[in-house]
Amino acid sequence: MSRQAILAEYWEFLKFRKKFWLAPIVAILVCLGVLLAFASSSATISPFLYMMF
Repeated sequence: MSRQAILAEYWEFLKFRKKFWLAPIVAILVCLGVLLAFASSSATISPFLYMMF
């Protein structure tokens, strides 16, 4: 599946089930995942990441 198909299916789920409160939770989880992936590959940002958590 392409990213666009996954996002379209997720949007349809939100519209159909009226679960719009899930959108911010998923966005935060994706941002944390990107931040952790970036921190594991970069030695310069790691100390700042550990200070946040």
